[in-house]
Amino acid sequence: MHTAKSSAQALVQPVVQQGSFLTLHYRMAGLGGANIINTFDSKPATLSLGAGELSPAIEQHLLGLPEGTRTTFELAAGEAFGERNPALVQWVARKLLIELGDPEEQYKVGDVVQFPTPDGRGQYAGTVHQVKGSDDAVQFDFNHPLAGQPVVFEVQVIGVL
Repeated sequence: MHTAKSSAQALVQPVVQQGSFLTLHYRMAGLGGANIINTFDSKPATLSLGAGELSPAIEQHLLGLPEGTRTTFELAAGEAFGERNPALVQWVARKLLIELGDPEEQYKVGDVVQFPTPDGRGQYAGTVHQVKGSDDAVQFDFNHPLAGQPVVFEVQVIGVL
């Protein structure tokens, strides 16, 4: 037998909380509205809030959203992925690139290259900014591509566990 209280509780939609497991569609766009990522035309994403899969600023906007919500929010320049850090634009010797990857690799401006973290358990990416001489060294930008830029984030929360 159900009481009025338990029936009312059954109607309450789950809301996004820290540690929630989410199924969602999302679109992230930078300057000019160009999509950086868009899952609306494909399979939805699944992630655990607080696990670092989204920036903390974006996660803060998701907190409290009820399941089924579709909304768009804008984050100011630098809010989503921090400000650009000039110290993260660095030259990498070809010798090191050979040790870390394919010795025959030819790098061109705009290429995104994965590097192992010092502990060997993860990866981080750098975008080729310049190539010096005959590939003696390559300058990489290790800033997030949207660092220092305003970001538009559209989300449809499909499921919250």
